[in-house]
Amino acid sequence: MGNIRALALKDKNEIKVLVVAEDHQQRMAFSDTVRSCGFHLVDCVTPSQLKDKFDGYESAIDIWLIDSDYDEHLATMTAASNPVAMLVGFSQAPYLNEAQQYAKWQRKFKRKLAQLLDLPNLIDNSVYKDDISDWRYVVFLGASMGGPSAVKEFLDHLSPTLPISILLAHHFNQTMISTLPRILNRHNDWHCQMITSSQRMRTGQCLIVPIDQQIVCDSTGRIILLDQAWVGDYKPAIGQILKNTSDVYGSELINIIFSGMGNDGTQYLDLIQDNDSQLWAQDPILSTCPSQPQAIIDSGYCTFIGSPQALAEKLTNYIANKATNDTPHSFIVSDL
Repeated sequence: MGNIRALALKDKNEIKVLVVAEDHQQRMAFSDTVRSCGFHLVDCVTPSQLKDKFDGYESAIDIWLIDSDYDEHLATMTAASNPVAMLVGFSQAPYLNEAQQYAKWQRKFKRKLAQLLDLPNLIDNSVYKDDISDWRYVVFLGASMGGPSAVKEFLDHLSPTLPISILLAHHFNQTMISTLPRILNRHNDWHCQMITSSQRMRTGQCLIVPIDQQIVCDSTGRIILLDQAWVGDYKPAIGQILKNTSDVYGSELINIIFSGMGNDGTQYLDLIQDNDSQLWAQDPILSTCPSQPQAIIDSGYCTFIGSPQALAEKLTNYIANKATNDTPHSFIVSDL
């Protein structure tokens, strides 16, 4: 092992960490925690993935976090990298959307790291802020072919001062997705941007889900960017995100499906109904590609259909009506 004292002399973002865990949930939790400490996450892999990727790591690894069988192959690789520290074996992490339990697990893990690495500021200082979110409702938008013009018209008629944060999943190719924020930001006051790291939702924001990486939302309004690709034909997977957000935000979620091809978003609609989340759609007659909103309407769960402008007006009125009747901010927390 190397010299632990040398880590104290490094900037936190120069401390390189490699995570090896068999369980997907553990890898998510370790990845999130390592980044929240400000460390540089080299990779987060299963033992079998490590065998294929180890020779490709270009820099020395300071810390190994291992939650799997410590077999001969792992022993050989860790010895070869000469790390400063290595931790093996951990308690099972709660799901990231189980806010209180997960925060307790993460604090315990950080205390262990702080003691081992002689970095006491890990316990108090976090990349993620714990302040109260300034929004009350999450608005999830799903779109595909013909979606940019429809979503832009919707945003043009919607005030960014409303107590909402918007999450947009749009089927696009990797080359074109980077142009979407520029299209949507034009001539309105919304701040549209791609999700490139784990972050919190804010009012006045429209966060765009990446095509090449999955995300998961937790009950505090945090969006966690995962180091894994979307599964299935649709990227990003509108149905998968819709289920996650509905499970977490329940009646404080409004889903709107705009112009697009296919039926992505219809897979879990019975669960959406159970969570009291709103489900609206663009009028297929007014859609460049009507099949996606039509599939939502045909499910029988859609409660409002209209033009992008009408959807913006409906959302504004819906929030105004809720404000006079609802209790203070609360969240429904559920496993993914």
